[in-house]
Amino acid sequence: MNSRVLLVAFVFLGAALGSSAKADWTQTVFPVKKHDFGTVAVASKTEFRFPVVNTFTSDLHIRSVRESCGCTTAIIETATIAPGQSGSILARFNTPTFRGKKGATLTVVIDKPFYSEIQLRVDGYIRSDMVFHPGAIELGTINQGEPKSGSTKLFYAGRSDWQVVDVRSNTPWLVPSFKQTERGAGKANYELSVQVREDAPEGYFQDELIVQTNDRSMPNVPLRVIGTVESALSIAPQSIAVGTIKQGDSVSQRLAIRGRKPFAIESIECEGWKVEFSASEDERMIHMVDLTLTADSARGNQRVPMVIRTRGENAVTAKAIVTANIAAEQVAQAQ
Repeated sequence: MNSRVLLVAFVFLGAALGSSAKADWTQTVFPVKKHDFGTVAVASKTEFRFPVVNTFTSDLHIRSVRESCGCTTAIIETATIAPGQSGSILARFNTPTFRGKKGATLTVVIDKPFYSEIQLRVDGYIRSDMVFHPGAIELGTINQGEPKSGSTKLFYAGRSDWQVVDVRSNTPWLVPSFKQTERGAGKANYELSVQVREDAPEGYFQDELIVQTNDRSMPNVPLRVIGTVESALSIAPQSIAVGTIKQGDSVSQRLAIRGRKPFAIESIECEGWKVEFSASEDERMIHMVDLTLTADSARGNQRVPMVIRTRGENAVTAKAIVTANIAAEQVAQAQ
């Protein structure tokens, strides 16, 4: 009798430990499992990317994702994720065809490195009295250092006293504005605009403007802004893998640096490294640069930016990445 009780206890303990282990790995592989879109307008571009981080020692493969509601479309953006790398699952709220309070459970099926199912969740409220057209401000490619603007239209039908009172941005280099274009018979139309300032950083961005209204029940509505800021300079190769060297050792590299306008190179710097380079003094669209990097004060594993600055009043900078392992020099001991 006692042995049977002990066996049952071990079974329950094993199940509990297995459940705990599963919870642990899902928390690191899927660090975000829920997202609330809040209140959004009809036809607004409403998406959220659930990050997926492969913390295993072999490939992680996402076989499929199924949705519990047609109000959300799930897209596997990275089916196979290498160890130590990240991917994503995109959840798209179908605002053009649904109204009111909606939500969906997304069941993610993994078949490598083992089989498992994980559930993600999205919720939101699609208000039927507001429409953005188009559903987001998509700015495309933006030249770094040059301002660019975009806009969308907001159409409202409902209360005669409804109005937009402000449009806010939590990103300092995105400057929003708005103006009323029409009002009457319970309708109000607005043009919502945003300007990307010259100091916008390089790279892809996906931000939200918050449209504030005088509707006390649902005062804030998000509006997505999407674009890619391209540097005035492009560098090839973008990443310089030095490998393992000793302190004081040097490596050579040739860079191709291309600009949108003719330019001359003022300096190339990399923290912890002595940088020597030869380049033409003339302004030109493309510079072929012979570069020597010497491990100066750098120690251990390195992943540092190498900054290239152009000459002149309208100087611009660009960055490449230097990776290396600076091995400690072994000093022979006197016998």
